[in-house]
Amino acid sequence: MKKLAAFVKERRKETGMTQEEFAERCGVALTVIRKIEQGKTNLNLDKVNLVLQMFGHELSPENSKTLNDETSGDLL
Repeated sequence: MKKLAAFVKERRKETGMTQEEFAERCGVALTVIRKIEQGKTNLNLDKVNLVLQMFGHELSPENSKTLNDETSGDLL
């Protein structure tokens, strides 16, 4: 979460926007921006993606089946 927090904070500052301005532009509550930039772990993925869309990025969960397939050979 630290990488996400640093990424969002750095990019927001590059735009010259305050947290309040950025939240409004993203269409999320100010608390969402604050939680992301503080590295909180209890975030709504949809809200995070609204923020990341501003930079042309998206966050998605990894497919657990894919993870299991990739690691199953290592566990045998």
